[in-house]
Amino acid sequence: MAKDRENLNIVVVGHVDHGKSTLIGRLLYDTKSLPEGEIEKVKRISEDNGKKFEYAYLLDAFEEEQKQGITIDITMLQFFTKKRDYLIIDAPGHKEFLKNMISGAASAEAAILVIDAKEGVQEQSKRHGYILSLLGIKKVFVAINKMDLVDYSEERFNQVQDDFNKFLNNINIYPEKYIPISASDGENVANKSDKMPWYHGQNVLESMDSIEKDKGIEEKELRFPIQDVYKFDSRRIIAGRIESGTLKKGDEVVIYPSGKVTKVKSIEAWQAKDKTDIVKAGMSVGITVEDEFYNKRGEVICHKDTPITVGNVFNANVFWLGNNNLVKNKTYKLKIETQEAEFRIISVNKIIDAVTLDSSENLDFLKKNDVAEVTIKTEIPICFDKFSELQSTGRFVIVDGYDICGGGIISNVEDSLKREIKDVKSKNISIRKRLVSRKDRENNLGQAGRVIWLTGLPGCGKNEIAVKLEKKLMDLGKKVYYLDSSHLRFGLSSDLAFTQKDAHEQTRRIAEVANLFADSGIITIVTSVSRFKEDREYAKNIIGNENYTEIFIEADKDVCKNRNPEVFSEDSDSIFGYERSGYPVVTLYIDNAEFNSDSKVNDIVEILGY
Repeated sequence: MAKDRENLNIVVVGHVDHGKSTLIGRLLYDTKSLPEGEIEKVKRISEDNGKKFEYAYLLDAFEEEQKQGITIDITMLQFFTKKRDYLIIDAPGHKEFLKNMISGAASAEAAILVIDAKEGVQEQSKRHGYILSLLGIKKVFVAINKMDLVDYSEERFNQVQDDFNKFLNNINIYPEKYIPISASDGENVANKSDKMPWYHGQNVLESMDSIEKDKGIEEKELRFPIQDVYKFDSRRIIAGRIESGTLKKGDEVVIYPSGKVTKVKSIEAWQAKDKTDIVKAGMSVGITVEDEFYNKRGEVICHKDTPITVGNVFNANVFWLGNNNLVKNKTYKLKIETQEAEFRIISVNKIIDAVTLDSSENLDFLKKNDVAEVTIKTEIPICFDKFSELQSTGRFVIVDGYDICGGGIISNVEDSLKREIKDVKSKNISIRKRLVSRKDRENNLGQAGRVIWLTGLPGCGKNEIAVKLEKKLMDLGKKVYYLDSSHLRFGLSSDLAFTQKDAHEQTRRIAEVANLFADSGIITIVTSVSRFKEDREYAKNIIGNENYTEIFIEADKDVCKNRNPEVFSEDSDSIFGYERSGYPVVTLYIDNAEFNSDSKVNDIVEILGY
């Protein structure tokens, strides 16, 4: 059986008329990747229109493009070398067509940036370089074209290279190579040029083959965005494309943003010969799961130990190409993989001129072609990753009305804000970038931060258990802190009464504080009656499913009354109105007033895996 050939997507960008389409046409021609008779057909069309044949015409799919003499849409073409298969994305260079260029560049793993040796570095050359930087495309080759117009001058080549390097290095792009070429004459494209003996490097084709494709996408975290759910006979088949990772029959998975846990029951196939029990990144697949959840488009399936971030506030680098300004606090639509959500920019932190790299701060809008660092708040929680960690789920497009008018990448989300944020009344806020992450802090402490939420009726014994649990974990070498909610009543919550409204606010404040402790890497024990189910669910949302363990200390009503008579004499009916949670909760039962709290502590330690 023949080994699958490697694929590489590469985008070609450059200022209008600098020759990128000619370069692509020449690559297709020199690698004999064009359909038989295509060259003769294009030559005949050129002759009929009274034009001299150019290799760029091989790319022009529409007669209108040939009339204008510039490429106005994305063209994707395949060609092949002995080493691998390439998908070449020809992205328009004209300023008005940058929107299409971004759509093409979004799927590229590497880039060739074409510059005219005679004209040198132009505005669009810099803008394209900056956008490649925003998109995280680091494998960039610069082809200095039309060397025939400068008599193949080494001096001119070095000058253009120095000029462009000064710009690119400021935006953290360090080109793999600068290659002097003449695309129209085929010099240094697929063959070594004898007209530039001073150049000892590889030609364009050799340079492309030298690109090391990123390895390990199949070993990265599983990200399986749901595209649709189809009902066949008794099966509900979840369909989509695996963007990263590997999925096997029997795997335990979590469906986000809901956090529902299930197992993969089967991997479906149209034909028996295609049946498999394992699928990998890049494959479009259909699966069934063991539990009958209501799954829908936009959800993301992950492995339990590698969760995706769920939240609605994050920092992003955005580029705006709409004719109307991108306005702060106006509602737009964000699309990330199969998800769609309305959002607002709540803070424009910095606007950067893509040509000069000068920045303006604290502005209220972006105009066409602006690039900015912003803070975004979506109306509903969405699933995402930082772009630097996983590109497919860290990149998005912005829709204004019915038009794609911009895009961006998620640059940062503070660990303590990985959840849904509501009712933010503060204005002009942003998530400040930090040099130490939660993972860094946890690695430094040698433990994962988490919150152990002990709840139950007054008098059930949760406080006695908490103080001993703190000591037990400390003795085991853990960094732990017991956050007693009653202590907050003397300080942070001294303004609150015992009404239902204030009870909700008390739980919210406890959860926020506990979340910050957990974010620092500390194991945090909370004791709180928090008798309303809605309040505890809200706390779990703040802290995060994977960081929150709720333990209900259940005791007989009479036991609680005997242990805490003051509380029960005041408001017995409301106290016994405790609402049980609807999600899995660890329950420890106390059956008498003289219970053995030490045994309960040992039970908890075992449950937590310490």
